[in-house]
Amino acid sequence: MAADLTKFEKSFILSGEADARLEIVAAKPRHEGPYPTIVFNHGSTGRGHNKSLYTRTVSPAVVANYFVERGWMILFPQRRGRGKSGGNYGEGLAPDGSGYSCNIDIAITGFERAVEDVDAVVRHLRERSDVDQSRLVIGGVSRGGILSIAYAGMRPATFRGAVNFNGGWLGRGCANHEIVNPAIFERGAPAGISTLWLHGSHDQYYRIGHCRGNFEKFLSAGGQGKFVAAAAGHALMFKPALWKNHLDQYLDGIAKEIGPQSF
Repeated sequence: MAADLTKFEKSFILSGEADARLEIVAAKPRHEGPYPTIVFNHGSTGRGHNKSLYTRTVSPAVVANYFVERGWMILFPQRRGRGKSGGNYGEGLAPDGSGYSCNIDIAITGFERAVEDVDAVVRHLRERSDVDQSRLVIGGVSRGGILSIAYAGMRPATFRGAVNFNGGWLGRGCANHEIVNPAIFERGAPAGISTLWLHGSHDQYYRIGHCRGNFEKFLSAGGQGKFVAAAAGHALMFKPALWKNHLDQYLDGIAKEIGPQSF
């Protein structure tokens, strides 16, 4: 996938918080829309203690190229306090400034704050004439992956699909990841749509057994989906040779469910 295929456009939208606009980076095909569209959510900043990472805008070209080549528009929203978005970054940070908290209540509150930002992005989607409103998918990596699966179930009938790259909210450095992660993933079960889970078999943040356990909890709660374990770590997203065929099949399956107009 050639990097020069993708042209990025930056804009700002309203969030649910006064004076806190969200930065959105978009890439779209060269033909006229409206386009099938994916919202792709970024992850954490590692341990959360390095504040210089908060202001880095995340819009990986490898993912943008894949979707643009398929005729999709992709939006990379930067949640509050991340990238050039306004507001404070408050997704589960410890009060003492040491990084992400392992406390269950703080972690869940941080997740729910992220959900508020996705709500703002969805409101923005509804106003865009270049978005095919019948062909929306949500996806993301790491914290963005678990956020995407959960959001699809928390706001059913919004998205036709949800794609999770190496998803989890708390890493294995927190013992409570065994409680927090499956509980959040279970929120995605009511979505009523097929989902795709792409995990690295030697991810340094989430052991593959834990990831499979999250998927099984999700299925037991009524969720639907496919789990793929690829020979990679947490950087799986940057190795499209390991996931492209799986994602191709997944999107083709959604297209068949929707009707004759192809994704």
